[in-house]
Amino acid sequence: MVQKKGAALLMVFVDIDAEHDADFNAWYNDEHVGDLLSFPGFLNAARYQALKGGPRYLASYELESVDALKSEEYLNFRKNPSEWTKRISISTKGRNYSRIVCTQIYPNENDSHVLGRGMAPALQVGRMEVPAEIEAKYNEYYDNVRTPANLELPGCIAVRRYHAVEGGPKYTTVYEFEHETVPESQAWRNRSAQDGMHDYIGGVYGHAPGSPGVYRRIFPSRTF
Repeated sequence: MVQKKGAALLMVFVDIDAEHDADFNAWYNDEHVGDLLSFPGFLNAARYQALKGGPRYLASYELESVDALKSEEYLNFRKNPSEWTKRISISTKGRNYSRIVCTQIYPNENDSHVLGRGMAPALQVGRMEVPAEIEAKYNEYYDNVRTPANLELPGCIAVRRYHAVEGGPKYTTVYEFEHETVPESQAWRNRSAQDGMHDYIGGVYGHAPGSPGVYRRIFPSRTF
């Protein structure tokens, strides 16, 4: 089995102005993703476009661990960008840029089915900052009540939760969907209406701007 999922994620969010859109997407798809996947510890990658929330573009990289970002190959790559990268990269043309490096906290480890699964056709990504006084109850409810219930809903492939080690906010939840319409389904809406998170934790947590975002995969391209 080829391992396609790891214990960490690199997630990059950005908005791009229309005049740079075509060049930006060509650079990302034809050069940048392939370069990163050639480095040790980079297992898989996909790019997504927001249908709800934002920023508009998300690149998600499955890492064996956060140590993938410490390899000599990766560090040299960052120090020596290509001419195309210098012209059109996120740092030169991007707006609302956010880069999050995070380690998986739920589930505790991935089983063989998860490890061999490719990048999802669609995602819902929640990025949350949680006050310290409700953090324990937040994690308890998410892991033991909300996530198991959502995993039973049609079209929900998986749920993984992460803790930021670089960038922020502190918590990221990634729902993997068969299709981007899953959170618009009646089953999903009914489940959301029944959710008792706020009553249980006795407080309020804050979403980052544009969170939760619903994203459809644009690279590699989908067949539906």
